[in-house]
Amino acid sequence: MSDSKRIFLCIAHAGGTEELYIRDAFRTNWITSLGPNVDAFQDRIDEFINRREDRPRYSVALASGTAAVHLGLVLLGVQPGDEVICQSWTFAASTNPVVYLGAKPVFVDSEPLTLNMSPELLEMAIKDRLSITGKKPKAIIVVDLYGMPAQWDEIDSIARRYDIPVLEDSAEAMGSAYKGKQCGTFGKFGVFSFNGNKIITTGAGGALICPDEQAKKQAIYFATQARTDNPWYEHEHIGYNYRLSNVSAGIGLGQMEIIGNHIEVHHRLNSLYARWLGDLDNVRVVRNPSPDYDSNYWLTTVIFESPLPIDTSNKVRLCLESENIESRPLWKPMHLQPVYRNEVSYLNGVSGDLWIRGLCLPSGPLVSESDVERISRLIRNCVETI
Repeated sequence: MSDSKRIFLCIAHAGGTEELYIRDAFRTNWITSLGPNVDAFQDRIDEFINRREDRPRYSVALASGTAAVHLGLVLLGVQPGDEVICQSWTFAASTNPVVYLGAKPVFVDSEPLTLNMSPELLEMAIKDRLSITGKKPKAIIVVDLYGMPAQWDEIDSIARRYDIPVLEDSAEAMGSAYKGKQCGTFGKFGVFSFNGNKIITTGAGGALICPDEQAKKQAIYFATQARTDNPWYEHEHIGYNYRLSNVSAGIGLGQMEIIGNHIEVHHRLNSLYARWLGDLDNVRVVRNPSPDYDSNYWLTTVIFESPLPIDTSNKVRLCLESENIESRPLWKPMHLQPVYRNEVSYLNGVSGDLWIRGLCLPSGPLVSESDVERISRLIRNCVETI
């Protein structure tokens, strides 16, 4: 193991004003799940995502991105026994809430352009489920994975054709855009995550992006234990304790002041990886496939394509780890997870291959240009000796 300082995959970076908002929360004794920081944080998110929107969206700050996915499915009316089409290549938080509600996930594989949900397989899955079950899936969960927007023109067209609502999981894609439209605004509901390793953080937290003020009001109602306006505690629905605290929202307010800088850094690091690795045969640094796409490059990912041996990714990971550098395999698809082994899947082999052949590289404001150069040099040396 190298004695050099560890380079982490992606960790939080504070701009300095976060502490001021937190102090104000304590000074005013607003340290609960309500308060001025929560309201102001939601306003800042709204301003950010509505910069180029003809139809404004409204955010609700929540305890996690997982909570946002769950609440979005509740508002879409997902019930026990319903089927929900899910992108297979993702993190479990995108799909577990389907099971929370007693519904059944139906997994759809990826396409090789953006590496997100395949529109072709999506339509195949819808037609097949209609044929087998006699009813449409209740919803579609599409993920903008690693910050890369999905093929939204095609997916939106299919969802509209069959009149199935989309929940857009943009947990990793805040600040990404497709044809100038912000990720998180393509589905009926959108999701952001503010976990410690995301583009911005509240320590832990997330947001549900709602299509109108009525949906926002509903989301707040369910996220606050579905408590009515009566002076006593009365509940007509099952609710959840999902609101973000005023203290955590203070961190978010400080983070929103530097989100542009964070995105710029992720873009620059991705460009540097592409420059230093781009001439390697069969090594693909994932980048925007066309000018229509504008990924925030939350994590730069690299794919070691055939004819490189299938274990190249793991060898490179171990090589980097020996130099005290953290990297991580790409997400293991949900259809390959033991917990989901019996669920229906529509596959083409893309996501399974990505999991075996891909690697996430250190990204974010605490990774320097010299770090990227060193990491790239180590990858080159490892690949060239295979």
